[in-house]
Amino acid sequence: MRIKAVAISVVVLALLAGGGTWWRIAHRQSYVSNPVQNSNSTTTPPAKNSDGFNKTKYSLTDPTSLWVVANKQHPLQPVNYVPADLTVPSVPLVSPGADNMQMRVATASAVTQLFAAAKQAGLNLEVVSGYRSYTYQQTVYSRYVTRSGQATADQESARPGYSEHQTGLAVDIGAASGKCALEACFGTTPEGQWLAANAYRYGFILRYPADKVTVTGYEYEPWHFRYVGTDLSSEMHQQDIETLEDFFGVTGGTVYKAAP
Repeated sequence: MRIKAVAISVVVLALLAGGGTWWRIAHRQSYVSNPVQNSNSTTTPPAKNSDGFNKTKYSLTDPTSLWVVANKQHPLQPVNYVPADLTVPSVPLVSPGADNMQMRVATASAVTQLFAAAKQAGLNLEVVSGYRSYTYQQTVYSRYVTRSGQATADQESARPGYSEHQTGLAVDIGAASGKCALEACFGTTPEGQWLAANAYRYGFILRYPADKVTVTGYEYEPWHFRYVGTDLSSEMHQQDIETLEDFFGVTGGTVYKAAP
């Protein structure tokens, strides 16, 4: 028995001899077949919520970002920001040639697809307003103040530097017939109802829902749609979350914060 034990020990030592070639081959095979377990990568995966959606993919404060949040608590920085890629979409426009018929390239492309889908559904849409510069919004807001006073104006129109229209990612949409243009009753029209149900498929969200006035800071606007891309619009639709404020946990409300 002692001789047999010695013989076994000799065999084991022989296998380990010669630089441990056999052991290294076996170890390499294990590494190749299980690369995740053996990875030494220091790359940190992006932050995600519980369902795997990456909420940090785009900035919420950079005015060039697809997900920038502009509301009464979050003015654009700088307040006189101008998008670098403004263009005019090839769709029906309420005021062809006007500056506010422009929008960012990504928005214009999505609007074109949205309008084409509506057309297939037997509905004719038109752009009522797109990009508004700081100066243009100043004129719009002042008109509201003159007509209704500042308190009412702040419920119906954004102050210059706080408007989503200034990002080039927002668009006011109406029926080509002009029915209920920029009025709450647009939400009851076939065009308004179709948009509310389908805009998310093309990367848009209804930015100012009727039940979220205290969150967004603005009255119900069934004509105002914001382009955020299909990843985010589809995620918000799936989770049944209506506003950017609620989805990202960003402050909003009816009170203005002074611009920096």
